[in-house]
Amino acid sequence: MAQRFLILEDGSIYPGHSFGAGATTTGEIVFNTSMLGYQEIVTNQIYHNQIIVFSQPIIGSIGIAHDNYESILPTAKGMVVRDITDISKNRQRSLSLDQFLKQHNIPGISGIDTRHLIRQINQTGTIKGSIVDVADDHAFDQLHATVLTNQQVAQVATPRPYPNPNQGYNVVVIDFGLKHGILRQLSKRDCNVTVLPWNASAQDIINLDPDGVLLSTGPGSPLDLPESVLDMIRTIQERIPLFAIGLGHELFALANGSEITKLKLSHHGANHPIRKIITNEIIYAMESEEYVVDPDSVDRDRLITTYLDLIDGSIQGLRHRDYPAFSVQFFPDGAPGPDDSVDLFDEFVEIMGTRE
Repeated sequence: MAQRFLILEDGSIYPGHSFGAGATTTGEIVFNTSMLGYQEIVTNQIYHNQIIVFSQPIIGSIGIAHDNYESILPTAKGMVVRDITDISKNRQRSLSLDQFLKQHNIPGISGIDTRHLIRQINQTGTIKGSIVDVADDHAFDQLHATVLTNQQVAQVATPRPYPNPNQGYNVVVIDFGLKHGILRQLSKRDCNVTVLPWNASAQDIINLDPDGVLLSTGPGSPLDLPESVLDMIRTIQERIPLFAIGLGHELFALANGSEITKLKLSHHGANHPIRKIITNEIIYAMESEEYVVDPDSVDRDRLITTYLDLIDGSIQGLRHRDYPAFSVQFFPDGAPGPDDSVDLFDEFVEIMGTRE
């Protein structure tokens, strides 16, 4: 494998070896602590414009599976790993990770001391970086000059409606960067799904006469989306059961008067215990968050906190006091990671059933 370099905007240089595409790339450097699920992670649209560092030391042994895609066209900027390996001998017919990344023009770099790199990110917070052929002054000039877009949702969400047909409740999913695990969970519950673009109006949704509305996950800051999205949420929550996940959760909080703060260090992984407040139960779920709800800003006359992260104290779930609307910051679909909270989809279906 050819030598390549990971360079960071603070001047750090990490030499390594190329795999995947040979393209030069620039993005935010984030790390994921999950032990499994690299395919689901790299195809999750929440990593749009980001280079993902994996704490798991060996990546690639199970190849690529057809049922583990979280998007058809992944938009992550790159992968950084300690060691890349080929598919294990009992999976010779699978597409390898190296082949998969080449197909989607995503570069990877291996041979990196990821423990040292993650410690550095822990100290500096989110930092911009590039994977390059030569770590010279020109490469650093290009890195510093690159401005990453704040229009991630518009770049990854569907531009037009499409169906995911079934025979059960009619559910409208608003796509802010939808991961397919959400569609799989709704399909398992026989929901007849229509996916609408992120900028769909309340009237667009009401015209479809849905039994429920789901606000999907997505990349970037909720503060970069227009006020019209919040207006849509305020209208819909009064009329139709609503379930919001990830970025959708942050938008739901904003629509109900809460404020959003940016974490100094984003969290990506499934290693934080989460307390379900009503039962005091401890669950684990895949989290991928750069922004969280400010707990001091929550209007307790409107919203109830339902889940808390026990490591950083962040709000992981909210419920409206007056309307059948609730949200979670984490990914309850379990793709990848624990499925401790998959029953939230059952709760959503049950709420839709009470309106019949």
